[in-house]
Amino acid sequence: MDYLLHGETSERLTYRKLLPSDFDLWLPYYSDPSSFQYWSEEIKNPVQACENWFEKAFYRYRNNLGDMNALILKENGTFIGQCGLLTQTVDDIEELEIGYSLLRPFRNMGYATEAAIKCKSFAFEHNLAKSLISIIHIDNKPSQQVALKNGMLLDKTTTYKDNPVHIYRVTVEKA
Repeated sequence: MDYLLHGETSERLTYRKLLPSDFDLWLPYYSDPSSFQYWSEEIKNPVQACENWFEKAFYRYRNNLGDMNALILKENGTFIGQCGLLTQTVDDIEELEIGYSLLRPFRNMGYATEAAIKCKSFAFEHNLAKSLISIIHIDNKPSQQVALKNGMLLDKTTTYKDNPVHIYRVTVEKA
């Protein structure tokens, strides 16, 4: 199933697949400690971490597991981050997640919310799932606010990849 929003747009953003040429644009994300302040993993080598991210993204693309879309500003073509629908296994249950990550200069400007809302609309319009989740570290208040603005509610608290997380959920009936 194709979970990617390539070719889609929202008010300020265009969505497309991540490209190998985006590597240098995304590398600053891994050089910025604030990008991982809530996760237990430590980034010792930003280049290796970025390479791993790209390998995983292209694997997911090839195997129709969804993944993040590159977020591009309509006004000037600037790459600002990633957001998308991806399959995740949480507590032994396969779910469709709305994930989002932005480069630091573009945080707190409403882009994550705009992109997350677009992902939710796309998923429900295309009948991709009856519910969607966002996996958010229990201390990550900014991402929790994005989930709430996207109509999601706290569903449960669990452990995901050795991190304490809240699972926010929205169902097609509540969208």
